[in-house]
Amino acid sequence: MMAWVEQGVSEGAWLRAGRQTGGRGRMGRSWESPEGNLYCSTLVRLRALDPAPHTLALVAANAVHALIAPLADGQARIKWPNDILVDGAKIAGILLERAGEAVIVGIGINVKGHPKDLDRPVTSLAAQGAGEAEAEGLLERLAALFAHWLAIWRAQGLDPVRTHWLLNAHATGTAMRVNQPDGSILEGRFETLDRDGMLILRLANGDPRAIHAGDILLI
Repeated sequence: MMAWVEQGVSEGAWLRAGRQTGGRGRMGRSWESPEGNLYCSTLVRLRALDPAPHTLALVAANAVHALIAPLADGQARIKWPNDILVDGAKIAGILLERAGEAVIVGIGINVKGHPKDLDRPVTSLAAQGAGEAEAEGLLERLAALFAHWLAIWRAQGLDPVRTHWLLNAHATGTAMRVNQPDGSILEGRFETLDRDGMLILRLANGDPRAIHAGDILLI
């Protein structure tokens, strides 16, 4: 996809891998990528009046949630900044990477299987009663949903994207622990997203804290 950006491939192109031998998640973590799951990326070419590029994570989350929610037996929720959970178990992840004046949006969805030996709960569409789901068909639907939310992001700004995200995310008051990039840890309760898409954590002393990056553990 990085090569496609340099070659001038148009926005809206998607690339899907049947499996990956070098898959990775946020902060360089390895990502198991066996056959049967959906591993895909698309690119967005930034325009002068677009909202902040990092808020494309909210666009992608809305699209992935809309894909998964009607298929899963459990309740699908968005977890800031880049995960989709079903009944608290991770089923999908999103990774944004800047490439010049473009953003590559990578999405991984557990369709047929999920890792069994992680230190956190994970699940798949097959485990959620959607054993008939196939990666190729899901990609077609996902591309349409992403295009829908991207058009709203461009035409109406971040507010409607943020509002929809909040309706489908962890509830206000959810206890969470934030492992920050500098190694420090914060605990508090989820308050909201600010107008720039940053997570607002309400600390035990009542102070709000804007979180720009970090790993979130729901307590």
